[in-house]
Amino acid sequence: MNVLLVFIPLSLLLEYVFHLPPLWVFASATLAIIPLADWLRKATEQVAERAGPTIGGLLNVTFGNLAELIIAIFVLLGGNTTVVKAQITGSIIGNALLGLGLAFLIGTFGRERQKFNRENAGQLNSMLFLVVIALLIPALFDFTERLPDYLAGSEAIRSNLDEYLSLGVAVVLIAVYGLNLVYTLVTHKDVFALEGEGEESTGKLWPLWQVIAVMLGGTALIALESELLSGALEDTSSQLGLSPFFLGIIVLAVVGNFAEYLAASYFARQGKLGLAVNIVIGATVQVALFTAPLLVLISYFIGRPMNLIFSSPLELVAIVAVALIVTTVTKDGEATWFEGVLLLSVYLLLALAFYFVTPAERSGAGSAQLPVPGVEALKPAA
Repeated sequence: MNVLLVFIPLSLLLEYVFHLPPLWVFASATLAIIPLADWLRKATEQVAERAGPTIGGLLNVTFGNLAELIIAIFVLLGGNTTVVKAQITGSIIGNALLGLGLAFLIGTFGRERQKFNRENAGQLNSMLFLVVIALLIPALFDFTERLPDYLAGSEAIRSNLDEYLSLGVAVVLIAVYGLNLVYTLVTHKDVFALEGEGEESTGKLWPLWQVIAVMLGGTALIALESELLSGALEDTSSQLGLSPFFLGIIVLAVVGNFAEYLAASYFARQGKLGLAVNIVIGATVQVALFTAPLLVLISYFIGRPMNLIFSSPLELVAIVAVALIVTTVTKDGEATWFEGVLLLSVYLLLALAFYFVTPAERSGAGSAQLPVPGVEALKPAA
């Protein structure tokens, strides 16, 4: 992982010294964010070990998806709200399918099965269905409340209603997520305790100055790399023949959550599958109930309003599929390697669909008609 830190100076050289094409800058900045996110996660864990599980949970809310949040803010500043919403969807399906699938496969490889806390998984699954409801309501509202065309300004009126509803939903989701933390970390923490919780840490604690330096330095470097990544996004998508939507829902989402995938796979292999489940599904819930609503609120403060209405119905289908399959494979409190294969297969199927999807780009001026991957070859000769 630390080898990838070399891409931090490399990305800066490619952008400001050699002035290479945006594709090279995008790739190097993407690779640079991965180890930075991992170091930020390590620093957060150091603070959590000092402060205890309750404060540690609150810190995980703040810093757990910080890399993803920073990337999204810079993409928002560029006016690409469609890409930001794609990144949100990609994080939800990536954590729950790719992250959990890898944890199941790696954790049970060579073993018959592993067990984990059913109550904790059940609570997280309930939150997943809240995610489905919260994201379906704005989309259905937008569809059912469309005003007739003969009413002057109907498009503007509907847009305002969508924004008001999205703001209200965002506030409710953040409040629910906060109450969920109180429920699982304070009032019912014994029920949701994970294996190994309460044991003395065998690792050496970092000095406080090192923790602060890593958190501040990591945040600043992630912001710098995110600015490079955002600036190269449009040109990279054109050069690769991919839509910014696909880059957001697959590439940016995986990069922003790579640290969670790595941590979950590591703990699953160590026999702590319950902790791995808590990491990836908890990160999924965190993205939907905290990060996404927070981005809606931030978008209004920076003058780039974003609602919670997803332009592609496939995104909503994907989120519903996530809730259903994750609930199905975790309800018995046991995991096998084949269940990991099932989760990874669903993610691969969705990724293929998103590769060929052509959503309407409403991210702002300058959006061009993008090529559809593989379609040019299907056109008959003139």
